[in-house]
Amino acid sequence: MKTRPAGIGNTNADWMGSLPSKSVHFYFPLPHHIPGSHDSFTYWVDVHAPVGPDQKVYVKYLATMFSVLAKKVMVKWSMTQNLTFKEQLEAGIRYFDLRVSSKPGESGNEIYFIHGLFGHKVCDGLLEINTFLNRHRKEVVFLDFNHYYAMGAEHHVYLINMLKQVFGRKLCNNCAVESITLDYLWQNKYQVIVFYHHPSAQGIPVMWPGNKIPAPWANTTQPNKLTQFLETTLRERAKQGSFHVSQAILTPKANTVAKGLVWGLRSYLVERNLPTIMSWVEAQRPGQEGVNIITSDFVELTDFANIVIKLNNLLLSEQDRRPR
Repeated sequence: MKTRPAGIGNTNADWMGSLPSKSVHFYFPLPHHIPGSHDSFTYWVDVHAPVGPDQKVYVKYLATMFSVLAKKVMVKWSMTQNLTFKEQLEAGIRYFDLRVSSKPGESGNEIYFIHGLFGHKVCDGLLEINTFLNRHRKEVVFLDFNHYYAMGAEHHVYLINMLKQVFGRKLCNNCAVESITLDYLWQNKYQVIVFYHHPSAQGIPVMWPGNKIPAPWANTTQPNKLTQFLETTLRERAKQGSFHVSQAILTPKANTVAKGLVWGLRSYLVERNLPTIMSWVEAQRPGQEGVNIITSDFVELTDFANIVIKLNNLLLSEQDRRPR
């Protein structure tokens, strides 16, 4: 499959700011359609660090016994993105799927991104996102912290305080999803909505609970089963009170990894099935039954972000044609 360098050229760096200034809602039934990335931070993983605590015991054992070889294989199956946060943002990605962990045995409360192997420090990633937002004042991002490993109460306090310190007044307070419009966010200078799927964040106004952004997971290697699942969960989703993430991703099983050991996730599973997945994405329509947030692996391989972003313009065109 021919790749498309979606992260080059800043073509979508200001797509939200380019939308007409009217009170169109982010939530459905009047959604803005948001392109997102799955395991957004995996463009770099540390092969020199220990295997992450999110891995099964037998994976940790193999990594200990066959350190260099095992980790080379893990890199190929842990990385789901090629673009950095900055490049993803410039390509138009606005939803980020984030999994975090401390490093067992390391002193202090430092938090890292994690997907089998450790990634960058979370602080570094947040600063990169904040730098982009400072330059693009009408862009809004969704940060979904949904998996936590090897984290005690002190780690959660550290991470939540870090989010407050990095983004400050850009953080949007938890409120009724139905009240979120672009005008509302722009007027209040809000640019960041953080979802924190852990009790530690209860009662903190700028931390949105995880139940406000369900993300059903198909857990399949078969693209046809995936698209059926996406259709079913779209029909069954709540019609108000929450956002909704459609995870347009395939998930390898242990035997998938064994069969495609030397090829890796991108070559063995993603690229060969992208046409089917992208056909489903391209078939989506704006409006009440439309998708809200869609996530993908390797967002630069196709025209994914542009296809999702264009749904917003179709929605606005339909609204303009309706009798008043």
